Amino acid sequence: MMSSIISFPVISSPTQGLRRQLPFSSSSQPPLFIRKKVDKKKKPFFLLCCSSEEKVDYQVVSAINTSYNDILILDSPQSRMLLLDPTNNIHSIYIKGDDAWTGSYWDEFASLPPIVPPGPIAIFGLGGGTAAHLMLTLWPSLQLHGWEIDEILIDRAREHLGLAHLEKHTQGGGLLTVHIGDALSAATAVSGGYAGIVIDLFSGGEVLSQLQEVQTWLDINDKLMPNGRIMVNCGGTTSVAGSCGDSVWDQNSTLKTLCQAFPGQVNWKKMPKSEGENYLALTGPLPDLTQWAAALPDRLGSGVVQWACCDALPSADSVDVNTNV
Repeated sequence: MMSSIISFPVISSPTQGLRRQLPFSSSSQPPLFIRKKVDKKKKPFFLLCCSSEEKVDYQVVSAINTSYNDILILDSPQSRMLLLDPTNNIHSIYIKGDDAWTGSYWDEFASLPPIVPPGPIAIFGLGGGTAAHLMLTLWPSLQLHGWEIDEILIDRAREHLGLAHLEKHTQGGGLLTVHIGDALSAATAVSGGYAGIVIDLFSGGEVLSQLQEVQTWLDINDKLMPNGRIMVNCGGTTSVAGSCGDSVWDQNSTLKTLCQAFPGQVNWKKMPKSEGENYLALTGPLPDLTQWAAALPDRLGSGVVQWACCDALPSADSVDVNTNV
């Protein structure tokens, strides 16, 4: 029986209008699109079509709609992907085998531990646990707290994306504790504060609207211990009302809000095109980049030099920024 084919773009992990490279191997090429093959007699599967014309078959292992997401988990011999919404954004990748590197912004989150005090680190927007997987691989003594609002997503991630393994103590004593609930609620606070907080919160392919409000960031910052830091996936380039130049905060609305919430205390970098072109932000003073790089594996340390302080933000009177303060 001939199968019909439906084509749709693969967009960078929750960000808008970008294609991303899937890290099946160091030699993999940027994918162009996924084709869904529909056969009434067979379970649907997907073809990942790359610029090299290589095709990777993806079998659907889980598909369910919840109150929060349209969960789709795709399987290939090398990896599994988690898609959560009609934009077909890739929210998590589970790499099979011993190599946990993704070749995308999730790897950057694993660079946070050397520049924060000892203590627990939170992940707001756990998804399938991609960032937690690499963080515990590199730093096996970490105490991670992952927050995710969709309980069904967590159940599927435990079953299909290796999340359950992260909830067991590592040889170094590290552990991921999973919490179900709103990551922006007061319930996420811990006694003594977090040493670091990773923010990866998206809905419908967009950064959560609450993250465009200064008060939200002040509330998150209150959950840190002294000298703690926040590292943020700010998504891709956005159109900012009232922008008046080519500064980095003109290019991304979440960075713009962060700069107003923490004047002079926000750093940024942009991932290369091959890795999704997401903007990342880091609060606090710019770390000593040489020392930071030396504390990281070469694969991460080489990219540390790309971090820079954000440009100064004009006063609130001259910039139209949506805030609650």
